Amino acid sequence: MSVLAVTLTSAVVDGIVSPRPAQALNNGVGRTPPMGWNSWNTFGCNINETLIKQMADAIVNSGMRDLGYKYVVVDDCWMNSTRDAQGNLQANPSRFPSGMKALGDYLHAKGLLFGIYQAPLDKTCAQYFNSYPGATGALGHEAQDARQFAAWGVDYLKYDWCSPTGTINEQVSRFALMRDALAATGRPILYSINSNSIHEKTGPMRNWGDVAHIWRTTEDITNTWDSGQTNGYPMGIQNIVNVNVPLAHYAAPGSFNDPDMMEVGNGGMTDTEMRSHFSLWTIMAAPLIAGNDIRSMSSATQTILKNANLIAINQDTLGLQAVQVSNDGTRRVLAKRLANGDVAVALFNQGSSTTTVSTTAAAIGKSGSSFTLLDAWTNATSTTTGAISASVPAHGTVVYRVSGGGTVTPPTTFRLRSESSGRCLDVDNAGTANGTGTLIWDCHSNANQQFTQNGQTLQVLGKCLDVPTTATAGTRVQIWDCNGGNQQQWTFNGNGTISNVRFPNLCLDVNNGGTTNGTTVLLWNCHGGTNQRWTRA
Repeated sequence: MSVLAVTLTSAVVDGIVSPRPAQALNNGVGRTPPMGWNSWNTFGCNINETLIKQMADAIVNSGMRDLGYKYVVVDDCWMNSTRDAQGNLQANPSRFPSGMKALGDYLHAKGLLFGIYQAPLDKTCAQYFNSYPGATGALGHEAQDARQFAAWGVDYLKYDWCSPTGTINEQVSRFALMRDALAATGRPILYSINSNSIHEKTGPMRNWGDVAHIWRTTEDITNTWDSGQTNGYPMGIQNIVNVNVPLAHYAAPGSFNDPDMMEVGNGGMTDTEMRSHFSLWTIMAAPLIAGNDIRSMSSATQTILKNANLIAINQDTLGLQAVQVSNDGTRRVLAKRLANGDVAVALFNQGSSTTTVSTTAAAIGKSGSSFTLLDAWTNATSTTTGAISASVPAHGTVVYRVSGGGTVTPPTTFRLRSESSGRCLDVDNAGTANGTGTLIWDCHSNANQQFTQNGQTLQVLGKCLDVPTTATAGTRVQIWDCNGGNQQQWTFNGNGTISNVRFPNLCLDVNNGGTTNGTTVLLWNCHGGTNQRWTRA
């Protein structure tokens, strides 16, 4: 995403503002993933101003503020059940008797930043589920609420869809209304959105960087390692990683994938799993929003949340999310380029027993013959001529910061090599007519195998990789004029498969597992077999 300012124009259709392509709030905040604390994971609706102040004091006294944890986000249930006579939001008088501006002033005096919660339709999540009274969502009050937040000194808005209604285009339009309302206040407010609550999981379907600084990619997190959900309520750590890893290309300064607030310190997982949780969030350039009770956290929890090596990797100014280097279903390797030329590499063991996870300096984008490895957890250093390896416990993650040598700039174009055949995705005879089919062929450097990723489209020969809007299992994959349709959008999944956004249960497949030149490439029910797994080459 460009850091240059872009003027937004919009059109009104059926009373909804439809945004033209534009970057999100270019207001100087969110250039690295935000860090802080949110009330929801531990306290839910049971919040008040005394609690928030105590948590702010604990953030300062624990040293977390000085490590970057500055946003204190008051989640749902802070508001009165009705607006005032002028339609303004009001604080719940029994929970926040001093008012929200006074709370913001308290946080600012502590060197902290003030975050608040609202929803774009008529109800917040708690109100939707009738666990909190009222209907005080921002629908019809977007500009009014934005001005109110600015007047209270708000620095961060969490904006939560919380409804099964609305197409993804309607969501984009509604979220953009608040984006523009926040911009109009002139206050630099970080804008966090969630399109997934009680809704089709639209978070991973597009790059929301034209709408918000950070956007949720998954359903709500819970304090367990594996919930068995692909992307449904609730999500375990392993499940979230599977969704979030393939979206790395969306991350940039000012716009980041958000795999949800952290569960570190909330129980439900082993210390090894908690360390993995934090390691993976940091290397995925995720917001580091703690969700535990800071007042009573254990020394083990402090050790995790205050790991300066990992925080530095997360807060690196390049703003890149780690990309997947390899994944065999058990051993997974992620690598994140850093501004000074170093590369952070995570060796992640998804299995149930200790195993060795390995990669090489060349595979993570380093050139040369001598490298230094800094273990982010132990601070131990070692040297290598290229091998990077560690014995990793079940559900564990070892993170090295790799320095020395040079850094190889990743190619802007790539081939897609089929794991089963070793051959590459190819446009038949380099044809450029709409409807030209795809197949596998010996890998070469000609243009009909050179793909460029733009958002979730894969472009080749001036066209987009496409399937018909009526496609079913067995439909051949083709090229077509790029038109923005979701049948031209593709998701790189954590197991190496590539699924279609319009037909998320159908994957790019080499017909019948064929390995000969000319075997057609089609859509088939996703099963994760080698004829559906692809690597960039």
